[in-house]
Amino acid sequence: MVEEVRTTDQARGGAPWRPVVRLLRWLLGAATLVGGLTWGLLNMPVPHRVLDLVVAGVLAAGGLVLLMPHRIQLPRRATTLAVVLAALAGTGAGALAAEEQGRGMYTHIENRGWPLDWAQRGAVAADPDTARRLAQSSNWTVDLLSLGTNLLLWAYAGMLLVVIAVLVRRYRGRPAAR
Repeated sequence: MVEEVRTTDQARGGAPWRPVVRLLRWLLGAATLVGGLTWGLLNMPVPHRVLDLVVAGVLAAGGLVLLMPHRIQLPRRATTLAVVLAALAGTGAGALAAEEQGRGMYTHIENRGWPLDWAQRGAVAADPDTARRLAQSSNWTVDLLSLGTNLLLWAYAGMLLVVIAVLVRRYRGRPAAR
């Protein structure tokens, strides 16, 4: 008689790929925690310091949540829904933020995206009006790294809203400390 040997995850009904998911979650959490802290430190002296500190805070807090799933357990469906909706809605709404600027003598550039510009078009011409007209008729180029960072940032914002809701729900019923 041959006895089937199961791992601990399989004995509890878990899938054999869960350790891989845990490792990927830990790696993403560690990378974004360090990246958020680095972002905050590097962008302290820039003109948009408040925006950069908010971005750094969201990335660092999202990284912490991913690193410590044992401290706060999030509902999977609600978290997935909030993450996907926030990523798509935030990035889509950020595309409405437009910035036009003339650079150099006769260069016109248009940027889209918030907080990071991820779509751009521009042109160079013999005079500023022609540069602007050519830029408006040119094709948009997409920076995939900036687009991915925007999606991640807004996904973390959605996850942090779920964390806040879970914490409020957890501590609402507790008696006040004296």
